[in-house]
Amino acid sequence: MSATPRLLNVLFLCTGNSARSILAESILNSVGPAKFRAYSAGSHPTGRINTFALDWLRSNRMPTEGLRSKGWDEFARDGAPALDFVITVCDNAAGEVCPVWPGQPMTAHWGVPDPAAVSGTDDDRRKAISEVSRVLLNRMRIFVSLPLDKLDRLSLQNKLRDIGKAGT
Repeated sequence: MSATPRLLNVLFLCTGNSARSILAESILNSVGPAKFRAYSAGSHPTGRINTFALDWLRSNRMPTEGLRSKGWDEFARDGAPALDFVITVCDNAAGEVCPVWPGQPMTAHWGVPDPAAVSGTDDDRRKAISEVSRVLLNRMRIFVSLPLDKLDRLSLQNKLRDIGKAGT
């Protein structure tokens, strides 16, 4: 009987931690629960989750329990989950100086447009959330399907970079 493999911890980063990184966290926790445990944080968290993002998650039966807008410093503290991957989903966070993550997790940039910045009607905002969610869902499915146990670190880093170009 083989031991159950350890879940790999993935942190999704964005500036506000209100929409994109929250969506990424929930989507990965939905499609990859056998391999991954996802988290999200922001460099300058808004302290609230975008209502349209929450609506999309609920309507698509994605997990919302425990979601909250928080700063990335929570994951650099003692006692924080050991991170295997840190993935930025917005261009601002990708260019910022990040904390030093213990254990040297693999990093990647999977930038998507900011649906929280869309103005206009509620339908316009819902459409923006849906489009970003579609791209993230596509990327998460690719990520989950990677044969992690068969890839060396460099190959995996290249695959992670390629995923960031998928679905755009």
